[in-house]
Amino acid sequence: MKMEIRLVLGASAIALMALGSAASAQDCPRGDLDARYCDRDGDLVADIPEDPAQWIDPDPLIFAYTPVEDPAVYKTAWSDFLDYLKEKTGKEVVFFPVQSNAAQIEAMRSGRLHISGFNTGSNPLAVNCAGFRPFTIMASKDGHFGYEMEIITYPGSGIEKVEDIKGKQLAFTSPTSNSGFKAPSAILKADYDMIPERDFEPVFSGKHDNSILGVANHDYPAASIANSVMHRMIERGVITPDQVKSIYKSQTFPTTGFGVVYNLKPELQEKIKEAFFTFDWEGSSLQKEFEKSGEGQFIPMNYKDFWEVIRKIDAANGVSYTCQ
Repeated sequence: MKMEIRLVLGASAIALMALGSAASAQDCPRGDLDARYCDRDGDLVADIPEDPAQWIDPDPLIFAYTPVEDPAVYKTAWSDFLDYLKEKTGKEVVFFPVQSNAAQIEAMRSGRLHISGFNTGSNPLAVNCAGFRPFTIMASKDGHFGYEMEIITYPGSGIEKVEDIKGKQLAFTSPTSNSGFKAPSAILKADYDMIPERDFEPVFSGKHDNSILGVANHDYPAASIANSVMHRMIERGVITPDQVKSIYKSQTFPTTGFGVVYNLKPELQEKIKEAFFTFDWEGSSLQKEFEKSGEGQFIPMNYKDFWEVIRKIDAANGVSYTCQ
């Protein structure tokens, strides 16, 4: 199944096309990056502009977390970190509750989002279309990181193994989600010769928590989800473990990547990085929420190496990205 994922930009992004034309006019390598960006060092992400006139130094800084669950929960969870970010940068920091992956990417591309965590599957589109420069992910205190894609059902659904989904519904989250669509699509096709529409009915819930709740409440017979989200929902008492059961668990994938938009002033980018790597998790609101899925620190990462498996899944699915 070949899929083209298009980023449709709003008027605010179109208004900034003039900024991109400068990069387009330069003789610079860019690989899969949009024409407004350059990649002279070959790390697959947009370079910081060489011309200081293209740098931005916004106040307030706008921060967003990937829209996997209730934004209100995460505004509270991130509050201590954002206070620390304010202290380290000397700027106001505002939490922006995004409602979809597409809206989050468009916000960064249009200049309305400066610091963000993009989910695993959205990272390639954010990097290539929005100038996202990821540099860190969450990890456990001993340095382990990542999550698995699981296909879940509910007890009594009649589904005991993956093949039993044939002829039934399977809930995905969104086309840009790795565990919520891209990874299961590739795995079902390669390992089980199962294709959406032909072998099962695909439906899209919009978010991982919607899919998980949908299975727990018997709205969907099965769903592909990120198990880190499910673990946090169980810890918060949103669902109980006996409401769902897993019939497939994947290899470990990198989790949400955090970073900045490419054209922030370089000194500001360094201050933001320092805030991530020096933040004290102990007793913080961030620890309270994310220790539920085992995280306890930010560790350095790079898109080229950490996201290689995700780019391979995209290639297996025939996914191509078009920035409009």
